[in-house]
Amino acid sequence: MDSTISTGAEEESVWGGGNQPLGASYGKLMMWFFIVSDALTFSGFLASYGFSRFKFIETWPIADEVFTHVPFIHGNFPMYYVAFMTFILIMSSVTMVLAVDAGHRMMKNKVIIYMFLTIIGGAIFVGSQAWEWATFIKGDYGAVETNGGRILQFVKADTGERAALADFAQSIESERVTQQKSEGVWYSGETALPTYSLNEVTQGFLSNPNILIRTETINEEGEKTLLTREESLAKIKDAKLVVEGANLIRNEYGSRLFADFFFFITGFHGFHVFSGVVINVIIFFNIILGTYERRGHYEMVEKVGLYWHFVDLVWVFVFTFFYLV
Repeated sequence: MDSTISTGAEEESVWGGGNQPLGASYGKLMMWFFIVSDALTFSGFLASYGFSRFKFIETWPIADEVFTHVPFIHGNFPMYYVAFMTFILIMSSVTMVLAVDAGHRMMKNKVIIYMFLTIIGGAIFVGSQAWEWATFIKGDYGAVETNGGRILQFVKADTGERAALADFAQSIESERVTQQKSEGVWYSGETALPTYSLNEVTQGFLSNPNILIRTETINEEGEKTLLTREESLAKIKDAKLVVEGANLIRNEYGSRLFADFFFFITGFHGFHVFSGVVINVIIFFNIILGTYERRGHYEMVEKVGLYWHFVDLVWVFVFTFFYLV
């Protein structure tokens, strides 16, 4: 295509970018193309999450009641550890900026230091996310699911605190049969049994008047609906099975769609962070070997920096959608 316009006797150029539009190299331009396409992908996922939450807003889990854990510390600390994860990831973006700046000034030792700190920050985030997944899957208190697929949680009437199944469930020996490979048929196709059977939970609930039921429906005060003892006794009759933790099928915290979106979106983002850490490690060793010193520039550090900043920015939106809103 001709990039000139004829103006009578002379021609003038309409684009003087040459073979590097906006002064960007081919590699940097391709990285921007990837970031834009990936941003559209994340936008689609988050938009789907938003529509689903709006549709099931009355039964959507409350984030402050779900993400309350801190490693090695028992207690209720809503959003503390998630905030710590977010801080670590943002700080890793800061160290990446410093690494890129040191690369522009051809300061190899500083690039090594800041890239190392970036890798450590990314590794901490990935490890924290894996721990959060494990905690989310394991569950906290346990609940029961009704025939209609609704989740019923338990509360202590005197304190208003959540009650774990272990607080009131009665152990019934006939409800648990140990099956070993050496003793007969091995049911490898079945899922693991919950800690307590439905009968053990029901019997414990009936014999403990201090335990109430709250449904997954959010009331006008923005809290889960707490039933009276009489309403709780009537509701427990509709229980079908015991639910512990969350997976792609059931979720003790409320709507199962919440767990589906949580695993998919945070997992997709976590894969991006893990990939970024791997790439950063490769770049880190290339820096130590002097690869970019011989090339005369650290553009590769800048390109991977663009990707890392994008991953950090996406987490800000994921954090806002899942944890804050």
